Amino acid sequence: MSDPKSVALLSRAERVIPGGVNSPVRAFRSVGGKPVFVSRAEGAYLYGADGAKYTDYVGSWGPMILGHAHPAIVEAIVSAAKNGTSYGAPTEGEIRFAEKVIELYPSIEMMRAVSSGTEACMAAIRVARGFTGREAVVKFEGCYHGHADFLLVKAGSGALTFGVPDSAGVPAATAKATITLAYNDLGALDELFAARGKEIAAVIVEPVVGNMGVVPPKPGFLEKIISLCKEHGAVSIFDEVMTGCRVARGGMQERAGLRPDLTCLGKIVGGGMPLAAYGGRREIMEKIAPLGPVYQAGTLSGNPVAVSAALAMLERLDASVYAKLEDLGARLERGLASALEKHRVEGCVQRVGSMITLFFTKGPVHAFGDAVQSDAKRFGRWHGEMLSRGQYWPPSQYEAAFIGAAHTEADIDATIAAADEAIAKSA
Repeated sequence: MSDPKSVALLSRAERVIPGGVNSPVRAFRSVGGKPVFVSRAEGAYLYGADGAKYTDYVGSWGPMILGHAHPAIVEAIVSAAKNGTSYGAPTEGEIRFAEKVIELYPSIEMMRAVSSGTEACMAAIRVARGFTGREAVVKFEGCYHGHADFLLVKAGSGALTFGVPDSAGVPAATAKATITLAYNDLGALDELFAARGKEIAAVIVEPVVGNMGVVPPKPGFLEKIISLCKEHGAVSIFDEVMTGCRVARGGMQERAGLRPDLTCLGKIVGGGMPLAAYGGRREIMEKIAPLGPVYQAGTLSGNPVAVSAALAMLERLDASVYAKLEDLGARLERGLASALEKHRVEGCVQRVGSMITLFFTKGPVHAFGDAVQSDAKRFGRWHGEMLSRGQYWPPSQYEAAFIGAAHTEADIDATIAAADEAIAKSA
């Protein structure tokens, strides 16, 4: 379903923006539809260009854990902007932001603010290489860590194969230093470190994958990454851009009781503004200029408006928020699973906290190879049916949906009813 105003706006946008969008998944091409152009948002709802109301499960791809246009966050943004929007100079707000992040994440002893999750992951890997004096980086198939050249690689054939570029414009030489393994494959990790442990600078991982749909780690997988890195002198990096302050106040590392060497944060931790961070062990972070030889800089890093929004957000994330998110998540999970069973449709629902995915495959999904068995065409039909019923679900089978504290039980029940009808009609 596409309203006439959104169709007209897309046509206009396509003349001046590649594909008409500033990030590819927004184009709705993987679900065979056309995007809704948003005019405003409030609480749990989006409003399209024609004024149509949608219950939102994208939440700006995760940041809107308290809902859109939360009054306290809007007030913080307006108040900060009145004092100037950017200085390119240090502020007390940056210190308070860093202190709050360090309070929430015991593994982080020092941190740097940046402007995006991509930038955080890129910088974390650079400092890991500078700290170890090594070049090889290990990532996992289906995990997305931003669009830095050396992270846009496909999986090789076998655990020890170096990657090849996954995007035009990425030099093959850049990708050669990136090794890609299957997510949740503990044996492959052991094999790789036994063969190449002295070459590996870092292992970077989404501790709960959200970029091939929600895929939780198998027991022992994250622990294995940390222990192998410690044993071989490599740096363990948790990319918690999506899971940070989402699955718990202290991210997946809080839920799992783990301490990686470095952590990348974004989305919620930025209060919905272009703000992210990376940090970890002091001895690693002290390699960053001006203390050390690893250069990283940014004019808008620690932007005063952004850190004000972040602080307003983080100060409101208490136990009651996460209890509500868990209850709503479980309610939606049960409803979606029941609808699949009712209509005898092959599928599975995977959830960690307030992150959830309905896969149109038997499941469970443990790795990218499982996820791609999904019936993406049926998902596209289901997505269109959901949109026509006022449900704004991520427009890709391979993206996580997000529940926020602004959602109500009535919202969840309406979504379940819509999903039931959409599953029946998507055959």
